[in-house]
Amino acid sequence: MPRIAGVDIPERKKVRYALRYIHGIGPKFADNILEAAGVNPDTKAMDLTDQEVSQISSVIDEGYIVEGALKRQVQQNVQRLRDIRSYRGDRHRRGLPTRGQRTKCNARTRKGRKKTVAGKKGVKGG
Repeated sequence: MPRIAGVDIPERKKVRYALRYIHGIGPKFADNILEAAGVNPDTKAMDLTDQEVSQISSVIDEGYIVEGALKRQVQQNVQRLRDIRSYRGDRHRRGLPTRGQRTKCNARTRKGRKKTVAGKKGVKGG
Protein backbone atom coordinates (compact mmCIF):
# COMPACT_ATOMS: atom_id res chain seq x y z
CA MET A 1 0.00 0.00 0.00
CA PRO A 2 1.39 3.42 -0.88
CA ARG A 3 1.93 5.65 2.13
CA ILE A 4 1.42 9.38 1.57
CA ALA A 5 1.53 11.99 4.36
CA GLY A 6 1.66 9.20 6.94
CA VAL A 7 -1.55 7.58 5.69
CA ASP A 8 -2.00 4.31 3.83
CA ILE A 9 -4.13 5.02 0.78
CA PRO A 10 -6.12 2.31 -1.03
CA GLU A 11 -4.03 0.93 -3.87
CA ARG A 12 -6.79 -0.31 -6.18
CA LYS A 13 -8.34 3.14 -6.62
CA LYS A 14 -7.27 5.94 -8.94
CA VAL A 15 -4.94 8.41 -7.24
CA ARG A 16 -7.42 11.29 -7.47
CA TYR A 17 -9.85 9.27 -5.30
CA ALA A 18 -7.26 7.57 -3.09
CA LEU A 19 -5.85 10.92 -1.92
CA ARG A 20 -9.25 11.80 -0.45
CA TYR A 21 -8.67 9.18 2.26
CA ILE A 22 -6.24 11.65 3.83
CA HIS A 23 -8.03 13.85 6.37
CA GLY A 24 -8.12 17.40 5.01
CA ILE A 25 -7.89 16.56 1.29
CA GLY A 26 -11.07 16.71 -0.76
CA PRO A 27 -11.79 16.54 -4.49
CA LYS A 28 -10.42 19.99 -5.40
CA PHE A 29 -7.27 19.70 -3.27
CA ALA A 30 -6.58 16.21 -4.63
CA ASP A 31 -6.72 17.48 -8.22
CA ASN A 32 -4.57 20.52 -7.35
CA ILE A 33 -1.95 18.31 -5.66
CA LEU A 34 -1.74 15.93 -8.61
CA GLU A 35 -1.46 18.84 -11.05
CA ALA A 36 1.35 20.42 -9.01
CA ALA A 37 3.16 17.07 -8.72
CA GLY A 38 2.72 16.35 -12.43
CA VAL A 39 0.99 13.01 -11.88
CA ASN A 40 -1.80 11.65 -14.10
CA PRO A 41 -4.99 11.59 -11.95
CA ASP A 42 -6.23 8.42 -13.65
CA THR A 43 -3.24 6.33 -12.53
CA LYS A 44 -4.04 3.61 -10.01
CA ALA A 45 -2.35 4.13 -6.64
CA MET A 46 -0.52 0.78 -6.87
CA ASP A 47 1.05 1.84 -10.20
CA LEU A 48 2.68 4.97 -8.76
CA THR A 49 6.46 5.03 -8.85
CA ASP A 50 8.47 5.91 -5.74
CA GLN A 51 9.39 9.21 -7.36
CA GLU A 52 5.71 10.12 -7.95
CA VAL A 53 4.81 9.18 -4.37
CA SER A 54 7.62 11.39 -3.05
CA GLN A 55 6.53 14.28 -5.31
CA ILE A 56 2.94 14.03 -4.06
CA SER A 57 4.16 13.85 -0.45
CA SER A 58 6.38 16.90 -0.85
CA VAL A 59 3.54 18.94 -2.41
CA ILE A 60 1.25 18.00 0.50
CA ASP A 61 3.93 18.74 3.13
CA GLU A 62 4.77 22.19 1.80
CA GLY A 63 1.28 23.46 1.01
CA TYR A 64 -1.45 21.70 3.00
CA ILE A 65 -2.35 21.08 6.63
CA VAL A 66 -3.55 17.49 6.91
CA GLU A 67 -4.30 14.72 9.43
CA GLY A 68 -3.16 15.34 13.01
CA ALA A 69 -2.10 18.95 12.55
CA LEU A 70 -5.47 19.82 10.99
CA LYS A 71 -7.43 18.05 13.74
CA ARG A 72 -5.33 19.85 16.36
CA GLN A 73 -5.93 23.22 14.67
CA VAL A 74 -9.71 22.69 14.52
CA GLN A 75 -9.75 21.62 18.19
CA GLN A 76 -7.78 24.74 19.17
CA ASN A 77 -10.22 26.94 17.23
CA VAL A 78 -13.18 25.38 19.06
CA GLN A 79 -11.37 25.71 22.40
CA ARG A 80 -10.71 29.41 21.68
CA LEU A 81 -14.43 29.95 21.08
CA ARG A 82 -15.19 28.23 24.38
CA ASP A 83 -12.60 30.26 26.27
CA ILE A 84 -13.88 33.63 25.07
CA ARG A 85 -17.42 32.53 25.99
CA SER A 86 -18.83 33.30 22.54
CA TYR A 87 -22.27 32.13 21.47
CA ARG A 88 -20.73 29.51 19.16
CA GLY A 89 -18.44 28.33 21.94
CA ASP A 90 -21.44 27.94 24.24
CA ARG A 91 -23.23 25.86 21.60
CA HIS A 92 -20.13 23.66 21.26
CA ARG A 93 -20.02 23.26 25.04
CA ARG A 94 -23.67 22.16 25.17
CA GLY A 95 -23.32 19.83 22.17
CA LEU A 96 -25.87 21.70 20.07
CA PRO A 97 -25.70 22.91 16.43
CA THR A 98 -23.56 26.03 16.10
CA ARG A 99 -24.75 27.44 12.79
CA GLY A 100 -28.34 28.43 13.46
CA GLN A 101 -30.12 25.18 12.65
CA ARG A 102 -33.42 24.45 14.37
CA THR A 103 -33.37 22.00 17.29
CA LYS A 104 -37.06 21.44 18.04
CA CYS A 105 -37.08 18.62 15.55
CA ASN A 106 -33.93 17.21 13.91
CA ALA A 107 -30.41 18.05 15.22
CA ARG A 108 -30.03 14.43 16.33
CA THR A 109 -26.50 14.23 14.94
CA ARG A 110 -25.29 16.90 17.38
CA LYS A 111 -27.62 16.14 20.30
CA GLY A 112 -27.12 12.36 20.29
CA ARG A 113 -29.76 9.72 20.91
CA LYS A 114 -33.14 10.73 22.30
CA LYS A 115 -33.28 11.03 26.07
CA THR A 116 -36.75 10.13 27.27
CA VAL A 117 -38.07 12.54 29.87
CA ALA A 118 -40.87 11.57 32.23
CA GLY A 119 -43.76 13.62 30.88
CA LYS A 120 -47.16 14.63 32.18
CA LYS A 121 -49.04 11.83 30.52
CA GLY A 122 -52.27 11.07 32.32
CA VAL A 123 -52.15 14.18 34.54
CA LYS A 124 -55.38 16.12 34.30
CA GLY A 125 -55.38 19.88 34.64
CA GLY A 126 -57.59 21.23 37.33
